[in-house]
Amino acid sequence: MFQTATQNRGATGTETSLDVELRKVFKVFNGETAVRGVDLDIHRGEFFSILGPSGCGKTTTLRLMAGFETPSAGEVMIRGQSMTQVPPYRRPVNTVFQSYALFNHLSVWDNIAFGLRIKRLGKAELEDRVKEALKLVKMEAYASRYPAQLSGGQQQRVALARALVNRPAVVLLDEPLGALDLKLRKEMQVELSNLHQDLGLTFIMVTHDQEEALSLSDRIAVMNHGRIEQIGSPSEIYERPRTPFVADFIGETNLFNGRIESQDGSTLQILTEKKLKIVVQQPELWTQSGAGEPVVVSVRPEKIQLNLYPPNVPTDCFEGRLKHVMYMGTHVHYVVQLVSGDTLTVMQPNTVGSLPGADTPIYVSWSPTDCIALPA
Repeated sequence: MFQTATQNRGATGTETSLDVELRKVFKVFNGETAVRGVDLDIHRGEFFSILGPSGCGKTTTLRLMAGFETPSAGEVMIRGQSMTQVPPYRRPVNTVFQSYALFNHLSVWDNIAFGLRIKRLGKAELEDRVKEALKLVKMEAYASRYPAQLSGGQQQRVALARALVNRPAVVLLDEPLGALDLKLRKEMQVELSNLHQDLGLTFIMVTHDQEEALSLSDRIAVMNHGRIEQIGSPSEIYERPRTPFVADFIGETNLFNGRIESQDGSTLQILTEKKLKIVVQQPELWTQSGAGEPVVVSVRPEKIQLNLYPPNVPTDCFEGRLKHVMYMGTHVHYVVQLVSGDTLTVMQPNTVGSLPGADTPIYVSWSPTDCIALPA
């Protein structure tokens, strides 16, 4: 059975169900704050993703866990033990980089064995562990090849094997699939998920790819300008974003700026800047709100219905015209300009039938339960 370093040597520090903890961590580079007071609790065996746009601080956060950067303030803990004085090579973590960082002059076997030789493992144990790692990533037949003789996906498998052969408590993944083409990236996502489930290790991945994070993760932290905006399961992040940034960054959405006009026990009545009256059923976030409070309404494109004639619905129905119709194979992407001047994107499944042409009069509608009001 595959064992982590901590399982193999005995746990150090306080017994805890958390593998990685960040406590009010800051990182400043030349007067610029890259990470701003980040708090994180990552559970043992979890697949945790840190997601955000370029420059948001996600890679710096991963490097702080790995020990490649030192916090300007705050504390990083792994398995209950402070890592403040622990150098990278003594931490129970291994990192897989986007560039793979393989040694081109070494064979696959020697790339994987490199870290074990540094630790001066005996020949028999070294061979057993390299064979085990090769088997895990299905690369036994390529042991004698060199990186230049491998495809991108095969190189990624070798990089994973090299990380796993040291039996870390935590595997850190820095944009691990970013260099692969779309088809291969999809295949490797499945393999990465299977590997995580088989090993039961803690995987922490940094990515800017929303679909990748949603499909692989148990939980996701969305970062923006060095701060964490929201942590939650993929469905929570997508269906119940807490800020306009999270709603806009994760997938596609339509955003309306407006103010609360009134509310009752179950709904908010919102008047947008362009005088649309939108009803939102979302009492849990707005128990203390008052009239005039600024809000942003988010409506996902797949939640919107299109009709050629006025539908029989009491609220959230607006007239417009089709501006663009894009056939995407599995679905059809519509752009609708409302009479108010707002432009909406709408996504609907590809069903048999002719598509309406551009400039067709159209009605858009959605349920009050399918839109969300967020603090402006």
